[in-house]
Amino acid sequence: MLFISKKAKVSGSIEGEAVVLGPSEVGGGSVIGNNVVIGYPIRRKILQVPNASFLEYDAASSGAKVGPRCIVRSNSTIYEGSSLEEAVELGHGVLVREKCEIGAGARIGTFAVVDGSVCIGSRCSIQTGVYLPPGTVVGSDVFMGPYVTVTNDRYPPSPKTSGVVIESGAVIGSRAVLIAGIRVGSGAVVGAGALVTRDVPPGDVVLGVPARRVMGRDEYDRKQKDFISLK
Repeated sequence: MLFISKKAKVSGSIEGEAVVLGPSEVGGGSVIGNNVVIGYPIRRKILQVPNASFLEYDAASSGAKVGPRCIVRSNSTIYEGSSLEEAVELGHGVLVREKCEIGAGARIGTFAVVDGSVCIGSRCSIQTGVYLPPGTVVGSDVFMGPYVTVTNDRYPPSPKTSGVVIESGAVIGSRAVLIAGIRVGSGAVVGAGALVTRDVPPGDVVLGVPARRVMGRDEYDRKQKDFISLK
C-alpha cells in the first residue's frame, strides 16, 4: 500500500507501494522505487509504538531527506535522521540506518548496508554487498568493490567501538576487510581480499593477509594504464 505522510514534502516520483514517513523530504526529479521506506523510525521509537502500523510509525518518525535527482531503487530502507544529497543512487535492497550522510553523486550498490552514523563523501562508488558499520567515515571519490567489510570493534563483542576512516580517492578491492580504528590514506589502494590491520599511508598500495605495501600509487596507475591499453 502506498503511504505518504501528510507531513512529508515530496517533489519527486513515487512508485508502487513506497512508504514516506514523518516530515521526510524527497527532492525534485528523484525516483523512489516500489517497497522503499523513507523515514523508518529507530528501534527505541518502535518499542514505544503500541500498534505496529504506518500511522503509528508516521507519528513517531522525525523523517529523512532525499535530495533532488536521486534514485532509490526497490526494497531499500532509509531510516529517520539520514540525508542523501543531490543525485545519489541506491541499488535494490540497500539499508541506510539512522544519522547517515551520503554526499552528492554517490552510488551505493545492491544489498549494501550503511549501518548508522556513517558519513560518505561525494561521488563515491560503493558496490554490491558492502558493509559500513557505525562510525565509518568515507571521503570523496572513494571506490569500494563488492563485499568489502569494514569493522568497528577490535575485540567483539565490546562496548568500545572505533570507526574506520577512508580518505578521499582511496580504492578498496573486493572482499577486503578493514579492522576497527584504522585509517586508509588519500589515494591509497587496498587489494582484493586483503586484511588491513593497521593504517595505510597515503598513496600506498597494500595486498595480502595481513596487508603489506607492495608498490606506490604511481606504479599502480601506470600498470592500470598499460592494462587498459592492451588489445
